[in-house]
Amino acid sequence: MDLRNQIAVVTGVSKGIGLEVVKLLLDKGVTVAGWGRNTPDLEHENFHFFTCDVAVEEQVEKAFQDTVAKLGRDIRILINNAGFGIAGPLETFSSDDWKAMFDTNVHGIFYTTKRLIPGMKEADEGHIINVASIAGLNGVKDFAGYVGTKHAVRGISHSLYLELRDFGIKVSTIYPGSVQTNFFDEIPGMAAHENMMRPVDVALTIVQTLETHPNYFVADVECRPLRPKGKK
Repeated sequence: MDLRNQIAVVTGVSKGIGLEVVKLLLDKGVTVAGWGRNTPDLEHENFHFFTCDVAVEEQVEKAFQDTVAKLGRDIRILINNAGFGIAGPLETFSSDDWKAMFDTNVHGIFYTTKRLIPGMKEADEGHIINVASIAGLNGVKDFAGYVGTKHAVRGISHSLYLELRDFGIKVSTIYPGSVQTNFFDEIPGMAAHENMMRPVDVALTIVQTLETHPNYFVADVECRPLRPKGKK
């Protein structure tokens, strides 16, 4: 896809991978609608921020309507990046935290994607990229809820691709390993460090996936830090 003059929606843009994706897309000549709970520290004539918690469908609907009113319906790129994780053993895990992860990480993808598919079908072209995690490919101790959400993202993505491929719409999933983001801020005993991947590198992989030939489809991308514990 030629990214120049395209319109994209990116969720979870306040920091981390989402913010880096937005910056790279802007450099490519894309007009970006950023949906998020907190306004990012970014000013650009082609960046438009819309306050939105993707876990709340009414807010997604408002962000969608406001985006269409400002930028039009021809939105061919959607990056579902919003998500978070909470750790803890299952038997003591908060039910509210469990539901909150599914509301954002899984239901949020449903709320955003269903609204953008019709426009992509009209254009006979589109690309949806869902940001999952290595946790979507295997189990992780004390992360059953988060792992469950990311396995759900994988299943949704693979099924949706089969629904949309004949309409010229790609659905790709990226599975990053540990990244230097705020993800670890609320997890006791874990902290981001320099041996984790840089958010900009994951963002670059996302943008490169968008730039593929219309008939070339990348289903899954798994990326990890090469030396997660640093040099020996």
